[in-house]
Amino acid sequence: MFEVSLPDPAELRGSGDAALVGAIEECARAEAAVGARRLSAIAELTRRRTASDQRANWACDEWDATAAEVAAALGLSHGRACGQMHLSLALNRLPKVAALFLAGELSARLMSVIAWRTYLVRDPEALGLVDAAVAEHAGKWGPLSASKLEQAIDGWIDRHDPGALRRTRASARSRDVCIGDPDDDVGTAALWGRLYATDAAMLDRRLTQLANGVCDDDPRTLAQRRADALGALAAGAEHLACGCGNPDCPSGSRGDERATGVVIHVVAEAAALGAVPDPHLSGQAPPSRPITAGMTLAEALAPDPEPDAPSASSRTPAALITGGGVVPAPLLAELIGGGATLSPVRCPGELPSEPRYRPSAKLAEFVRVRDLTCRFPGCDVPAEFCDIDHTVPWPLGPTHPSNLKCACRKHHLVKTFWTGWGDVQLPDGTVTWTAPSGLTYTTRPGSRIFFPAWNTTTAELPHTLSPTTTIGDRGVMMPQRRRTRAAERVHRITCERALNDAHVAERNRPPPF
Repeated sequence: MFEVSLPDPAELRGSGDAALVGAIEECARAEAAVGARRLSAIAELTRRRTASDQRANWACDEWDATAAEVAAALGLSHGRACGQMHLSLALNRLPKVAALFLAGELSARLMSVIAWRTYLVRDPEALGLVDAAVAEHAGKWGPLSASKLEQAIDGWIDRHDPGALRRTRASARSRDVCIGDPDDDVGTAALWGRLYATDAAMLDRRLTQLANGVCDDDPRTLAQRRADALGALAAGAEHLACGCGNPDCPSGSRGDERATGVVIHVVAEAAALGAVPDPHLSGQAPPSRPITAGMTLAEALAPDPEPDAPSASSRTPAALITGGGVVPAPLLAELIGGGATLSPVRCPGELPSEPRYRPSAKLAEFVRVRDLTCRFPGCDVPAEFCDIDHTVPWPLGPTHPSNLKCACRKHHLVKTFWTGWGDVQLPDGTVTWTAPSGLTYTTRPGSRIFFPAWNTTTAELPHTLSPTTTIGDRGVMMPQRRRTRAAERVHRITCERALNDAHVAERNRPPPF
C-alpha cells in the first residue's frame, strides 16, 4: 500500500497563483504515479493468469478471462480492459521508460503513445536502445502535440529499428466511421470518420441528391435534409420522405422507407406514446431576441427561449433506444407516426416458468427490456445483441425471469467455462458476481435507471442445487480459435513490419560512389 499527500482545499483558497499551479503539477505527478502502479498490478495479474497456454485455442482464452476480472474491478468494457492490459505489459518491455512513469515524470498519455509507437519493436537489443533513448529524452520534449510526439518517438525507432515504424499507409489504415458520444445532445448523435476520397465524394453527392428530392414546402433546411438522408440510406431507402405533410405532395406518396428498412427497438413508458411531434425540430432557428440597453449582462448572455416550450407539468417522459441513446418524446411521436410497430411488454407477474431451455419471445423480450445491456460489471453491450443466460444453469435452474439475464457472448463464455466466476440473481433482477479473486460486484437492471417506476420484481424461485460440472467436462464445448492469440499477434506484427520493407531497403542501400 502507498499514500498520496493531497493539498487541503481550504488551504488552496488562500494560496497565491503560483502555489495553485504548483499544486496542479504535484497532483498530476501523483496521478501519473498512481496510474503506473495500477498498471503494474494489472501486468502482474495478467502474467499470473496467462502463464499457462492450456486453453490457448479457446475462443474465450486466459487473456479474455483476465480481462473480465480487470473490467469488473475498474468498471470498464471488455475492450477497454484489454487496452489496459496491453499498456501494462509495455511497462515490462520498456523498463527505463516505466521507471519514469512510476516516478510520475511521464503522463499516462505520453506512456500510452510510447507503448503504441514501439509495439512493433521486438528485437531485444533494438528495444533496449529505443527504451534508453526515449527515457533519456522524454523529459526534455515538453508539451508536444500528438503528431509531434509521434514524430519524436519515431525518430529513435527509425534509428535503431526502421522496420518497426507505424507510419506506412497509416492514413488509409485509419479508415473508420464513429457514431455517438456520451456528450451528445439528447435525441441526436455525433458522426465522424475517415473514408477513401472516392467514397467520400460519392456519399456527398448521394446525400445532396436525396436532400433535393423533396418538394419546396419541406420545412427542413438543406443541412437537415442531408442529415436525414444519411438515415434513409442506412435503412436502404431510395428516396427521402418529404416532411411537408401535404396530402397531394408529389414526393410524399412514396412514404417513409425507414419504417420498414431496419428494426430499431425503442423502450418507452405508456405516457410517452401520447406525445405530439414538435414543429420546431426542423427549419431555420427563430430570430434572436434583441439586446437592449436596460438588460443585465446575465440577461444578455442567457440563451433565447424556445418557442412554445412545454411546461414542466406537461412534459412527457423520454424513450430509450436499446442500443443506447435517449429519444425525446417529440421524436418518438415522429417515429410512431412513421409506421413504427407498438408492442406492450408483459407484466412481470404474467411470466411463469417455461418447460424448455430456450425462452419464449415474450419472456426474452421482458428480460431484454428489463436489463437493457449485458449484466456483467462494466459491460454495455446492448441487450438485443446479448444471449439470454440462465443464472443457475438449465436444467437445474428453470427458464424463469428470476433466473434469466442478458449476457454478451464473451461474458457468457467466461461465466460458463471459467468456473472461478459465480453469480446470484434476485427476483428484482439484481445480480451479484463473484470473481475468481473472491471479490464481489453487484449490477442492477438498466431499466431501474431510466424507468424507476416500473416494478420488475418477479416470483421468488425455490432453492436450487449448485452445478457440479467441471471445466474438463465442458471444455470440449468451448468454441475454438483458428489461430491462437499469440500466433495472431506474431502474424499481425510480421505483416505490419513487412509494410516497411521498402523503407528498410532504401535505408540499407550503400552510398553511391
